[in-house]
Amino acid sequence: MLISRKFIPSLFTVLNAFCGFMSLIHSANGNFTEASLFIIYASLFDAVDGLAARLTNSSSEFGVELDSLSDVISFGVAPSYLIYNVYFKELGDIGAFIASLIMVFGALRLARFNVQLVGFDKHKFNGLPVPMSAMTICTYILFYHNKIFSEQVSIIVLIILSVALPVLMVSRVKYDTFPKPSLHSVKKNPIVFIILLIGIILTIITDGEGSFSFCLFYIFSGIIISLKNLIFKKGKTHGKELSEDEIGFNELKKSK
Repeated sequence: MLISRKFIPSLFTVLNAFCGFMSLIHSANGNFTEASLFIIYASLFDAVDGLAARLTNSSSEFGVELDSLSDVISFGVAPSYLIYNVYFKELGDIGAFIASLIMVFGALRLARFNVQLVGFDKHKFNGLPVPMSAMTICTYILFYHNKIFSEQVSIIVLIILSVALPVLMVSRVKYDTFPKPSLHSVKKNPIVFIILLIGIILTIITDGEGSFSFCLFYIFSGIIISLKNLIFKKGKTHGKELSEDEIGFNELKKSK
């Protein structure tokens, strides 16, 4: 073979990084629609490289590291530079600092992921995945910023996203990974696939506008589930403590 099968996933990863670079060029030229689209293209290559690695059975530490470096470019640097040019450069150094949060916290999130990675498959993420953060920014810029929302509302929403998304990336909020496209996965996670199908249909029938709503749904679903698990865990811990106290009290009565 002219090209080793182990190189195939890396080829898609390199295309991911290239799309991130193209996004930077378009952001610098004020072409924010194209800049956003190239980040979305990068996310597609990011999804395909993982699939290619599994199909060719060529997952490796090199692939993991290359993927993270590409993700920093496409889903960290590119969206940060995009929002800087869209609005934050008007605020000077403070604006540069706020715009950089997605890049900085994205890099931290990816570094933590690599350190915690055991094997090459994960079923849950600690913190919002970096590509989803970038997708949220891009879909907002494409369909809502200064379009559906007024200029004042658009600025407020952009500031909220620019601060909230980095915080969620390094948080301990757990997010489900998107299941592998197979019959076994469909049978195992039917609800997840139904939600994905609804999201795709919603995106198509709304000419893309629904994609931002789908990103928000994914973000808030992780927050709600994590809060529910935290409350349930505290309730179990409290119940266990009460049971231990009751056992101790009964033993004390017996001893008397």
